[in-house]
Amino acid sequence: MIFIQRVLHDLVSQAPHAAFVHFPIALVSSSLFFILLAIFLKNETLEKVAFANISLAAASTVVAGAMGIRDNIAFYAGLAPNHTAKIIIASTLFVITTSMALARWRKPDLLHSRAGWLYLSGFFVSFVLVFVLGFLGAIILYGF
Repeated sequence: MIFIQRVLHDLVSQAPHAAFVHFPIALVSSSLFFILLAIFLKNETLEKVAFANISLAAASTVVAGAMGIRDNIAFYAGLAPNHTAKIIIASTLFVITTSMALARWRKPDLLHSRAGWLYLSGFFVSFVLVFVLGFLGAIILYGF
């Protein structure tokens, strides 16, 4: 019972964004890895894994963003450094990953179509966006 009380206490007194933010980072990074493997190995299963990862990244971006806004209000009184830039970049990440997931869902052979280069570039752009978001988060946390 004490363990459950400690977990509940930590959920409301600690910054939950720090835990949730790593899901979109990992999912976007692994989706880029799997799409590149799928291309080089010509493996459709790996492309499906990349699609699943980018779909989950879109959903987890919403959760991480909501937790980030909550933590900004709760711990920084709405004044965390670069919070506006992070919201804009995270929103852009959500739009790109959601667009990619919906396009691939509607057209399963998207990677091998004429728009395949656009689909592939979305993975790279998403990776750059999570990299920048991570750097801006480190500025907030560590104050570079």
